[in-house]
Amino acid sequence: MTDHEDGPSRRKVLECMTWAGTGVLWTITGGVPHSLGLVGEAAAQEAKGLTFLQISDSHMGFDKPANPNVKSTLEEAIGRIKTMPAKPSFMIHTGDITHLSKVSEFDDAEKIISDARLDVHYVPGEHDIIDPENKLYKERYGRGTKGDGWYSFDANGVHFMGLVNVANLKGGGMGSLGAEQLSWIEDDLKGRSASQPIVVFAHIPLWALYPQWGWGTEDSERALGTLKRFGSVTVLNGHIHQVMQKVEGNVTFHTARSTAFPQPAPGSAPSPGPMKVPDDKLRTVLGTASVTFKQGEQRLAIIDTPLQG
Repeated sequence: MTDHEDGPSRRKVLECMTWAGTGVLWTITGGVPHSLGLVGEAAAQEAKGLTFLQISDSHMGFDKPANPNVKSTLEEAIGRIKTMPAKPSFMIHTGDITHLSKVSEFDDAEKIISDARLDVHYVPGEHDIIDPENKLYKERYGRGTKGDGWYSFDANGVHFMGLVNVANLKGGGMGSLGAEQLSWIEDDLKGRSASQPIVVFAHIPLWALYPQWGWGTEDSERALGTLKRFGSVTVLNGHIHQVMQKVEGNVTFHTARSTAFPQPAPGSAPSPGPMKVPDDKLRTVLGTASVTFKQGEQRLAIIDTPLQG
């Protein structure tokens, strides 16, 4: 099918950001996202594979009007995870575990998240490294990592890379990987088969989602260039507190909802930040993501599930 035959919509999907559907299972073939239906409907179509969860932006300690009880909504998210019919292999947290990097905030987050009884792989958000020398985050989650906390691991044939792009924020809040981490990325991927699926997770998006608000990583092109030879690359981020997706060649970019509060859509407000919504709507804009890798399929399927609705 040519671009002429299906008009500008296909080009828009390939070239621009798209809103992923709420509670919808997405699969991607030929570089184009396709919905398999609502979560309940799609469950029957799922084959067994590696399934893991993504949660993000818990902001433990936040108490402003956008959500004065972030403990409660994180507990709800973990409660929903515990009731999943099939236990995920593990969970990743894409940063801003805390709001002000306080010991009590890390303690509260750990207590709630550990109730899921899953292994959790973390990367820091900018709110997690406010304390001097980034000691609190590193003491809890940085053992065995490199530099400011980056690392990799393998699971069921998939290679995972946890990156740190908040340690040296640039003007306007843009993320940065830095020369040392970029060199490590290249070394980490050397010798790996181009057919091996790669999952990259970091806090700030690795694509230029909305640079005017600092929603992007200024030196991500080198990292993405290193990933071009791989047939399946999925990049998971948080930071913007809403679901947005982009497909660029072999790379699928996907950002997750927060469990704490929403932020405005890019350019829809004077600046980013906590967005107050009616109390009865809050849980419809908070949630988690479930990611499944099936042998023989090039792309990973992602289900975004709100706490309500």
